[in-house]
Amino acid sequence: MLNYIWLGMVLLAVALGGLTGKMGAVNGAVVDSVNFAVQNVAKLLGIMTVWLGVMRLASKAGLVQRLGLALKPLLRWLFPQVPAGHPAMGSMLMNMSANILGLDNAATPLGLRAMKELDQLNPKPGIATNAMCMLLAINTSSITLIPMTMIALLAAAHGTNPTRIIGTAFLATLITHIVAISTAKFLENKPFFRAREFPLTAVADPTGPAGVAEAKEPVPPEVLEEPLPWVPWARPILWAAGLLFLATIWLAAFPETVGWAATDTDPSHGPVIRLLNGLCVVAVPWMICFFPLYAALRRVPVYEEFVEGGKEGFQVCLRILPYVVAMLLAVGMLRAAGAFDLITAFFRPVADRLGFPPELIPMALVRPFSGSAALAIFLDLLHQYGPDNILTLTAATLYGCSETTFYVLAVYFGSVNIKQTRHAIPAGLVADVVGPISAVIVCRCVLGS
Repeated sequence: MLNYIWLGMVLLAVALGGLTGKMGAVNGAVVDSVNFAVQNVAKLLGIMTVWLGVMRLASKAGLVQRLGLALKPLLRWLFPQVPAGHPAMGSMLMNMSANILGLDNAATPLGLRAMKELDQLNPKPGIATNAMCMLLAINTSSITLIPMTMIALLAAAHGTNPTRIIGTAFLATLITHIVAISTAKFLENKPFFRAREFPLTAVADPTGPAGVAEAKEPVPPEVLEEPLPWVPWARPILWAAGLLFLATIWLAAFPETVGWAATDTDPSHGPVIRLLNGLCVVAVPWMICFFPLYAALRRVPVYEEFVEGGKEGFQVCLRILPYVVAMLLAVGMLRAAGAFDLITAFFRPVADRLGFPPELIPMALVRPFSGSAALAIFLDLLHQYGPDNILTLTAATLYGCSETTFYVLAVYFGSVNIKQTRHAIPAGLVADVVGPISAVIVCRCVLGS
């Protein structure tokens, strides 16, 4: 399916550019899009190295497996084909947690690690499994606890209460998340998609009739490998680290309690919001600190293992570069040819009848393809209507409850060379349709018309 979508986008861009006299812009978009794609992958390289190194430490120390077992019932329902205790379970759990906290820089490397571990269970490389499609559905519609980017932009524009979108974004993303997961579960059993699915635990048995594969339960080496014993006083050290973590959150949220000047939180916010903001501020540094500490207490050579894990970052970035270039190239050409403007004009009468604000159509259409383009549209709305207008707040909620579906799909599937995406694109597109609608409905109910 992705082959036809990409080809259709390129052909449409060239045809529209020729008919509207914008071939010069389309030509310029080719170079700009390619450069932008390379810059994005280059920016991802450093953060990939860090998080893959940290994840290797967590895996070697047995922490990833423990995290996976902690939420075993939920993960088993979402990913029934993945063996219990497999490292992919812990990686996916950490990826979902990072998405909920809005830690985009951490969520992507963790998701790519999870995709790689799922691919190790894939008996047919190049074809997405049900678990892979579910992971994509979760990442393209993840629940957002705090849309920090939108809150920061509204606050910078001197909005009276920028944090009011926290509730609307949470409710809208919750609806979108439920719909995306339900759609993925529904489509994975449909004949059109099931025909290309292979049992995740199938192993070819040459002695079987006509070489038919028999389903067997593989036990990955990581599950059998027991972590080394604790060093002396390990548990008291972990308890002390946990208390220090809570104290750090408190100091980040309420610095005035010790006479510090507020830097990361706004004193005018309520205590719950300030605590959540404090958690977001300290989460990444503490994850980078805690995993090596836990691994060291398990007698893991932390520096050596971190470097070994970090080496994977360069290889992953090299694998995803062609996929990212191809997707951003098609999107850039379409935008330069004026395709999004024409589609907006086409859908405007329908949006008026349904009560969907026409001003939000460009953002809703662009968001699945380009986060930077959607952000530019939001900034234009912010400039036109101000930070306290219901339209601006709805746009902020829409941005927080949607994702660049095609970019995420290109990066995640490109990292493991998936060619047949099966039902991942339909599930993501359903979420892209539900997201803007739920954002409008929730904002009207919560913020008023």
